[in-house]
Amino acid sequence: MPSVNSMSISEALVAFLRESGLEQPVLEVQVEEMWSQVMGETVVHLTRSVEVKNGVLIVHVNSAALKAQLFENRFELVRKLNEAVGAPAIKDCRILG
Repeated sequence: MPSVNSMSISEALVAFLRESGLEQPVLEVQVEEMWSQVMGETVVHLTRSVEVKNGVLIVHVNSAALKAQLFENRFELVRKLNEAVGAPAIKDCRILG
């Protein structure tokens, strides 16, 4: 870890969040907020709720077809959302109808 004097503000913030145990909760909120940008308007319209608890993405959808499609592509979904927030915030995914 760089010395305090050579850290940028963003590095210092990340270090603080990590040391205080707040990094994962902050990342989980970011994932929830990124859902609409990553998934698009059609999926958002068919989604009842999205939440992340302890690294598990939980998505409630209104469509059996969407549920099947998201379940089939769940690993890609996790990868895209983690990429969007720039960290491995999600470890698993549950798609519920």
